[in-house]
Amino acid sequence: MQTWCKVLIVDDEILIRQGIKHYINWEQEGFQIIGEASNGEEALAVIKEHQPQIVITDMVMPVMDGEELTKIIKRDYPQIEVIILSSFGDFDYVRSTFQHGIADYILKSQLEGPGLLKTLQQVAARLPAFSLRVKEDSKSMPIERIIERIMSGYEFEHDDSIVKQEFPYRFYCLFGADVKKRASNRTTDLLHLKKEIEQEIIKHLPAVIYKPMSAEQELITYLFNFDQDQLPAIKRFVQTIRHSLEIANFEIGWIVTEPFTNLMDLKIVYDEKLSALTYYRFYYPETTVLIYDQLPSLSEVEEQFRLTRFTEAFKREQFEDAFVYLEQHIEQLTKQYMTDEFVFKSFLGNVIFNVTILLGNMDYEHKELNKKKYVYIARIDEALIAKDALAQFSEFLLETKDVIAQKASDQAHPHIQRLLDYIDDHYMDHLSLTEMATHFHFNPSYLSNYFSTKNNQGFSEYLNQVRIEKSIELLQKGTESIADISSLVGYSDHSYFCKVFKKLKGLSPSSYRRQYFRA
Repeated sequence: MQTWCKVLIVDDEILIRQGIKHYINWEQEGFQIIGEASNGEEALAVIKEHQPQIVITDMVMPVMDGEELTKIIKRDYPQIEVIILSSFGDFDYVRSTFQHGIADYILKSQLEGPGLLKTLQQVAARLPAFSLRVKEDSKSMPIERIIERIMSGYEFEHDDSIVKQEFPYRFYCLFGADVKKRASNRTTDLLHLKKEIEQEIIKHLPAVIYKPMSAEQELITYLFNFDQDQLPAIKRFVQTIRHSLEIANFEIGWIVTEPFTNLMDLKIVYDEKLSALTYYRFYYPETTVLIYDQLPSLSEVEEQFRLTRFTEAFKREQFEDAFVYLEQHIEQLTKQYMTDEFVFKSFLGNVIFNVTILLGNMDYEHKELNKKKYVYIARIDEALIAKDALAQFSEFLLETKDVIAQKASDQAHPHIQRLLDYIDDHYMDHLSLTEMATHFHFNPSYLSNYFSTKNNQGFSEYLNQVRIEKSIELLQKGTESIADISSLVGYSDHSYFCKVFKKLKGLSPSSYRRQYFRA
């Protein structure tokens, strides 16, 4: 006669699942949680493997809801009892499940320890040839339950002798398989992968104690307990498993955290160390082995991004300065591989929102770009690697620059005047059409055509005209040599200056100066 009543919890809200798990002391009352699932499809995979006696399921869930799950359970596993969780608004929906033979239902608003325990005891009493085994010692619980309690963050008492019996060695570490980028992450595929991983652990690490932890959709994790001299073998194992014939898959990242000695630090190591190592693959997706002491050192960010600096430059239409500052900071961010990808993506999304708001406030025609910003943000959120997120962001920046350039071409005179003023201010520099195009965010060929059309004179012709007129002013002063004047007005080649001067004025600079002073 079986004396443990196995229970499966199914709900798409992780907080509900966590709450149910901690409302009662399951083992003390004779129940054992054998798993949890976030939808009906996941639940069926767990049911097939673990054969629970009771399933507690929510009604409204993605992929497969509670009604469909109940129907399949009662068809394929008629011995399993089903308890429905529902809200007041779902009651008519719940009523339809009674025809499938559910055992009971519980309103979520009334979900609490004593009521849940009473319902479970009533349902367990109806199971044929079954009686609950109730423990008297509340501190005595299986090691799996202790691990689960530590990971939940709840304070609890436990028997240290159980921990010492299960984990005789001093050191622990976490070993994980990051399957986020895997083509198929269906529950059945993950369960198969999990079995293959465990076979490899048994084969290559016979002296290491391992315990599986709750498998997430994107991360399969094991707790290793070992003696210090086993650490090199664990590192070799991680290199070996990625080449295993059964599970060779370069979409999987194999991770080992730094060893620790206190089991109660498990949650901290998981949340801060293991998770941080998974971020590395977001920035460097080609990496398949992530061992805590075999990663490059992190470079420090030179300074935090100052949004005010960026927006002030943008408002003043100093677009080149604004974009260079932004792009330099993003390049730094991509090297901070321990940064949560959510933080990275949020930064890009925040910039997109701010840029579109600025364009609107500055009367740029950005209606289409403003609509598309949500598409860009969604694609960035969906990106599995930093490179893909940056590709979407770069596309947004290109469209932003097009919007800026379009306003420049639409407002002909004010903008041609800005170009002329810029030449007047910088004629003495090594000014070129390409430099002008970069400064004003134009394509060089477009700027050349635009300048000729709006000014009835080409860029080079106009620049030479300005420079020669400035040289005449200096020649008339008579204080500078012709060679110095050539340099002062922007010509690095003295002979070329004389050639241009004669072409425009009909005589050489020296002849012009002599005539001027004789007059």
